[in-house]
Amino acid sequence: MTGLMKSTWILALACSAILAAPISQAQENNNPPEGFTALFNGKDIKTGWTGGKTEDPVKIKAKLAKMNPEQRKAHAEQITTKVNQHWRVEAGELISDGKGPHLVTEKEYGDFEMWVDWKLMKPGGDSGIYVRDTPQVQIWDPNHKPAHKHGSDKGSGGLWNNKKNPRDPSQLADKPIGEWNRMYIRMVGQYCTVKLNGKTVVDNVILENFFDRKKPVYPTGRIHLQTHGSETRFRNVFVRPLSDKESNKLLEEIAGDEEEFSSIFNGNDFTGWKGKLESFDIIDGAIVCKQGTKHNIFTAKAYQDYAVRMEIKFPPAGNSGLALRSPNAKGPDVEIQVLDSTHPRYAKLKPHQHHGSIYGVSPAIRGYLRPVGQWNHQEVRVIGDHITVYLNGYRILNTKLSEVAPNHRAAKITEGHFGILGHEDRVEIRNLRIKELDRKG
Repeated sequence: MTGLMKSTWILALACSAILAAPISQAQENNNPPEGFTALFNGKDIKTGWTGGKTEDPVKIKAKLAKMNPEQRKAHAEQITTKVNQHWRVEAGELISDGKGPHLVTEKEYGDFEMWVDWKLMKPGGDSGIYVRDTPQVQIWDPNHKPAHKHGSDKGSGGLWNNKKNPRDPSQLADKPIGEWNRMYIRMVGQYCTVKLNGKTVVDNVILENFFDRKKPVYPTGRIHLQTHGSETRFRNVFVRPLSDKESNKLLEEIAGDEEEFSSIFNGNDFTGWKGKLESFDIIDGAIVCKQGTKHNIFTAKAYQDYAVRMEIKFPPAGNSGLALRSPNAKGPDVEIQVLDSTHPRYAKLKPHQHHGSIYGVSPAIRGYLRPVGQWNHQEVRVIGDHITVYLNGYRILNTKLSEVAPNHRAAKITEGHFGILGHEDRVEIRNLRIKELDRKG
C-alpha cells in the first residue's frame, strides 16, 4: 500500500484490495473510510472510551470479577475522573497532557485494521498505540538525542517491546514535531503491519506477548492511546474488524508458500479417501461428520513428513480429531484434538484434551479459537517426531514425541495416513491441502 498525503485525503478503498494488501485511505474531518467506524466522535470521550495503563488484561479481568457491582461502579468512576483530568477534546482533536492514564477503548478487537492521526507537540515527545492491550506500536521524536540509545533515531512505528522478533521500523517516516502523522495498523493473528505517512515500516512482524513471553500475543484486546511525559494529540481514529475469511486469506499470504500445497479433498466427493465414508457428508465443499456417528476416514495415500492446512468450523461443543501417520488407516496413533474447548461442557478437561493438543500426550496453548460459527485457520506440521500446530496465525503446539512420550509407539512411526476422526458432532473441515516436506522442513 502507498499512502497519498495531500491537503485533502482521498478515499481509495476496494474490498478485493483489502484482502490482498489494504489500500484504504483515512479521511479528514472524522469521516471514516467505507467499512470503518470512528472510535472518536470528534466531540467528547464519554462514549466508547475508558482509561487504563500498562497492565496484563488477564489480571484486570480477574480483579473486576472479584468486585461486586458497587465496587465496579466506584472503580469506573475513579478511572473516568483520572481520564478527564488529563485528556480533553478541542476542535475535533483528542489531547493528552502526557501525565495521566491511557485512553482505552471499551470494546475489544481481534483481527483488525485501523487508522490514526497523531502529533507530538514538543521535541522529545513519546507516545504509543497499544493493540489488544499490548505495548506497543512506538511513537516518539527521532531527533531527541537522549533517546537515541533506545532507538528513537530509527523513527516511529516499530514494535518496541519485542525481544525475539524485529522491534525497529524498517525506515524513518516521521513528520517534523508539530505536524500531523498518519498511521495505519493491521493485526492478523500475531502478525502486525504498520504504515506511517504512506511508508511500510513494519511488514507482518510477530508482535510478542509483553505480559507472558511463553505465549503468543492475546487474540483479542482493547486499543490504547498512550502518552507519557509530553502533550500528544490524536484525531481521525478509525477501526475495521477483519472477517474470518479475510484473516484466513491474509494468513496464507503471510506464509507465502500456498502454491506449494496440493489439495487432498476436491470438495465434491471422497476421491482419494477411504474408511467409513458413509458416516460423513459433503456440504458446501466441506467434510462434515454426520451427527451421532463415530467413524474415521483417511487419505488413501500415506505420507512421511508434511504440513497440512485446513479450515475448521465448530457447532457448540463440537468434537472431532485429526489422525497423523496412521499406519493402517483404521485408527489414530497420534490424534490432534479438534474441539470447541471453550464450551462450558469442557470446563474440567485435562490440559492435553484441549483443541490443538496431542490428545493424551502434550497440551496446546489455550485461548486462540475463534467464536463458534467462524472458520478457524489451522496448520499441522509433522517432521520426524516433531509436531507443530498453528491456529489462526498463532503457534499453539511445538513438541517432540521423543521428548514428551519417548515410549509412545508413534514416536518411531515415520509414515502413515492422514485422517479425520468423527466424534458424533457436525464439525466442518474444508480447504484441505498438504505439502510434503523433507527433514529440513
